[in-house]
Amino acid sequence: MSTKPAYLFTLLSEVDSTNNYAMAQAHAGLAEHGQAFFALQQTEGKGQRGKSWYSGAGENIALSIVLAPQSLAVSKQFRLSMAVALGCYRFFKKFAGDETSIKWPNDIYWRDRKAGGILIENVIGKNEAGPLWKFAIAGIGLNINQVHFHDALPNPVSLKQITGKAFSPQVLARELQLAVLDSVHQLTTIPFSQLQQQYNNTLYKINQPVLLKKGNIIFETTIKGVTPEGLLHTTDLVDNYFNFGEVEWVK
Repeated sequence: MSTKPAYLFTLLSEVDSTNNYAMAQAHAGLAEHGQAFFALQQTEGKGQRGKSWYSGAGENIALSIVLAPQSLAVSKQFRLSMAVALGCYRFFKKFAGDETSIKWPNDIYWRDRKAGGILIENVIGKNEAGPLWKFAIAGIGLNINQVHFHDALPNPVSLKQITGKAFSPQVLARELQLAVLDSVHQLTTIPFSQLQQQYNNTLYKINQPVLLKKGNIIFETTIKGVTPEGLLHTTDLVDNYFNFGEVEWVK
């Protein structure tokens, strides 16, 4: 006897952006916590900081998950980002192996190549007590079967390139949904310090020197970790703490 899945999974043949679609459904009260929207094709996929997300039609995972993180204070939004990134990391590592990592703040990397990215859009309201977290949309793009990429992408890699195997993006998207929701659930079941340590243990270039750029200045510094607030901690002559968008990776 079949049982109803714990979380809803909606298949879309084509959509401008799974995040836009999921956001509209959530605003209309037509989506619940944990529900995922998977598209075979996105015509206007969104990346971080207003960038576009390029993905071959039917080849990859384009997935948005509706989350209701009311147990977290609005000021602790990066904790949700950490949890979502860890879920994606664990999922991808299962297939790609130990050379998988999280590049701050939440890109999925394999060796020195980008396998995927995450865009979380938060909807904040307010009540008498102050800001109130209504819901969040976690948009996830992961390269699965694509082997030819848009010229705008400098260092992409797909699961097929890594493993030599083809996969069903839809089947993997369902597995990814559950991995992310399991990780988000840990925000309420384990001390956050453990989650932060897990995140920092998976961090791209942890304890290694890198070149970063701030303004017109390029400098060498060593990655030490990420703070609970989401600041990148590095050290050279002094300890540094950078907000997302404050520095660019050079190498």
